Amino acid sequence: MEIDSIAKKLLFSTVRVDTELEDGSAGSGTAFILSHAHAKGNTPFIVTNRHLVEGVRRGGLVFTQTSEGRPAFGQRFQLNIDDFPAAWFLHPDPAVDLAIVPLRPLERAARDLGVQLYYHAIDSQRIPDAAAVRGFDALEDVLFVGYPSGVWDQVNLMPILRRGTTATPLELDFEGHKQFLIDAAVYPGSSGSPVFVVRDDPLRPRGDAARTIWFAGVVAEVFFREEANQLVPGPVPAQNDNRLIGSEMIDLGLVIKSESVRELIDAYVRKWLSD
Repeated sequence: MEIDSIAKKLLFSTVRVDTELEDGSAGSGTAFILSHAHAKGNTPFIVTNRHLVEGVRRGGLVFTQTSEGRPAFGQRFQLNIDDFPAAWFLHPDPAVDLAIVPLRPLERAARDLGVQLYYHAIDSQRIPDAAAVRGFDALEDVLFVGYPSGVWDQVNLMPILRRGTTATPLELDFEGHKQFLIDAAVYPGSSGSPVFVVRDDPLRPRGDAARTIWFAGVVAEVFFREEANQLVPGPVPAQNDNRLIGSEMIDLGLVIKSESVRELIDAYVRKWLSD
């Protein structure tokens, strides 16, 4: 398969996160790679949810290997990290469910083992500015990428692409926080999935030239209908835990706005790359 379109590149923007929790149970989730230009250069980061890295005994990040500059489909490289939570830099606001780790040290560790990683980073320039957000309609098509319920193409190491729509306007902060809702099937394992607003120009030929794609945010929570018929939001769990018994997910996902990802990266750059 030639990696010659935006959608195909997005297949290589994510990293599967496999974890072992403190109670010994296994979990999985989604992370993704985002590159950010700053005064000191350009740094790629792995981004995921805070709740996927806290309370974890050990974790592994699963990548596809490179062969002659192309993806080596099915050739897996898993980088295991024993003290998993300590590796991550958390958003300075504890209420913001985001964490990052710089990618280059992980790439060096892979190269030391004779492995080259294949990926396509999301450019932070795809984060919409205020003018772009004002131009969004209340209802926009969205695309997100990840490992819902741990499902993926294990042979080819491919994530799952899914579609939906915005359920609240991006121009507004849902419940007063930098977040919005999507009408989409969000399941355990979708946590950490990047969400994109996709707009096709009907006046242009089909293909990437007619498509505008914005990195809009990160899946963090899903809404449950409890037995008492009350709707409550909760973190998208890394595994099917007891929370799901007696509860029904109603296909509404809560997404942290991408501007919070930029805030987190800026905080990292100020602390570690400012000298």
